[in-house]
Amino acid sequence: MTSFIGDYICKVDSKGRILFPSALKKQNKSASADRYVIKKDIFENCLVLFTMEEWERQNELIRRNTNPYNREHNRFLREFYRGTSELTLDASGRLLLPKRMLEMIDANNELALTGQDSRIEIWTSDVYNAHITDEESFASLAEKILGSTPLSNE
Repeated sequence: MTSFIGDYICKVDSKGRILFPSALKKQNKSASADRYVIKKDIFENCLVLFTMEEWERQNELIRRNTNPYNREHNRFLREFYRGTSELTLDASGRLLLPKRMLEMIDANNELALTGQDSRIEIWTSDVYNAHITDEESFASLAEKILGSTPLSNE
């Protein structure tokens, strides 16, 4: 399983292409390392880039937890998949980001690609930098989420 780490600033050309960071390419352990799926994030004003393997894992999770014949589930599925696209790295190591996806996040000419374990978030640089949490707030959040979970000694 691929685990992405790091923050990378990328310039967007006039056609919507970015040079995919070589560090992220090296971190991609999937069998189809040049193929990705991109979609709008559910919670934040950013895009999410999945390897094909992670995308299939996400689809399995969704299939286990939804019934397309339930109206509420059907509405969720429609919104979840809205605007989703498959992307492939070109011979020069660039990704062509769909214009409609860039418009969804009001992208300018500079994007931040941030490794988030099994996925990569794509933010406009200014919005990403505005989301910096102060140390005390982050420490409190970490304590709230992880503080009551027993640590394994494996």
